Amino acid sequence: MPNLGPTELIIIAVVIILLFGAKKLPDMARSLGRSAKIFKAETKGLRDPDASDEPAQQQPVQQQPQQLPPAQPQVQQQPQVAPPIEQTQQNKANS
Repeated sequence: MPNLGPTELIIIAVVIILLFGAKKLPDMARSLGRSAKIFKAETKGLRDPDASDEPAQQQPVQQQPQQLPPAQPQVQQQPQVAPPIEQTQQNKANS
């Protein structure tokens, strides 16, 4: 297999960007990373015969209650409606 130099790598990168679009590449990379993480976890489970599907029993961690802001009364908001369009003689003639 021939060695890939910087020129070839740049050409390959440009072709990939043109094929998939710059907006989709970060989403594709994120999806690929998640898939690799899941695959790694699954293969680790297959390699370790001691590992089971159930998580190990751990000491429960005490969580401090979260401080919630004081509840404010909910005010029913009226939907905003645009003012009616005035009918002019020109509008009536066009309709």
